[in-house]
This record gives sequence, structure tokens and C-alpha cells, in this order.
Amino acid sequence: MLIIGIAGGTGSGKTTVVDQIIDQFPDGEVCVISQDSYYKDTSHLSYDQRVAMNFDHPQAIDFELLYKHLKELKKGNTCEQPVYSFIEHDRTSETITTHPKKVVIVEGILILTHPEIRDLFDIKIFVHADSDERLIRRLKRDITERGRDLEEVLMRYQTTLKPMHQQFIEPTKEFADIIIPTNRYNTVAVDLIRTIIHQKLDA
Repeated sequence: MLIIGIAGGTGSGKTTVVDQIIDQFPDGEVCVISQDSYYKDTSHLSYDQRVAMNFDHPQAIDFELLYKHLKELKKGNTCEQPVYSFIEHDRTSETITTHPKKVVIVEGILILTHPEIRDLFDIKIFVHADSDERLIRRLKRDITERGRDLEEVLMRYQTTLKPMHQQFIEPTKEFADIIIPTNRYNTVAVDLIRTIIHQKLDA
């Protein structure tokens, strides 16, 4: 099993890179685990309290559970990946049964901040995009997919996303094996990653 960590700021293009990597493999050989599924359970808080939380701080992530699940997958066992609701700002009662695959991709803005999880990655990738481009992508996604309004998205970007990116996310570039600029469709970088993956799997 090969575990790949893909980090980068919000709206940097991580999902696009993940999809490009998946396209290089036959169906059933790759599974994806999203950091977003591992926000801590906040059901004990009111909705207004949950909305006010800083979800871009490492303390918002249940890294202990994510680490446990990755270890189980490495052992060849299944795990029950949580399902998170961005509408309710909390975990749902549902889970997704995740099976061990030849390639496991873990993606999220903060996944390279945690040393124990970072050590599980065979390949560490940081996806970089210009801050203006990331903000535009974040606006489009949160308004169309998560039911947020423009004022809420901009306020959250200014008060939490931008400072958290500068404090926690941008510095994790130093841990990356590969940094991919995604201001354009970067097929060269993805071809390089594909080659490295096959070399490691064949070793």
C-alpha cells in the first residue's frame, strides 16, 4: 500500500490533482480520505457556537481518529470514515466503509501539520495557487455548494482562513516532496507523480 498526502490552501486545486491521479489507475485501486471528514464531533455545541468555530486551525481536526484509521488500512483492515455536514457544521450519524487499496490518498489543508500522520505518507504533495485565485474558488464553492452568502465567506476568509493559512498551512511546504502550481492544468507534474507512484509500487 502506498499512502499519498496532498495538502495546500483552501481552493488551491487539491481536488483537481486528486482526480488527475485517480484517472491514472484502474477502478478500485485508489481510495480517497478527506481531512474534512475528520472535523471533531461538535454535537455538544449549539449551531451558533459551531458556526463561530475556527475550522482552519489544527485543533479542529480529529487527527487521533484519522491516524487510527490510516493504521488500520495499512494493516489491511477496513475503517468507518465519518461523514461531515458543512450545512450543520457537524458530523452526521452516517459513516463510509473504507477498504484498503493499493493507493490511499489523504487530502486536506492541514494534513502535513501533524508529525505522526505526516510520517505515514510515502509521498507528500503541496498544491500551490495564488491567494486571489484561491479566494475566488472558495467563494464559488461555498456559495454554490455549501449555502453560504458572500458576506459570510469574505468575513471567514479575512478573520480565519487567511491568517490560518499563513500560520499553519503555508509553512508545511517545507515537508513536501513535490510542490505543484495549479494556476493552470499541470499535466507534467501529475505525470511525474504517476511515474513515482508506479516506481514505488513496483519496488
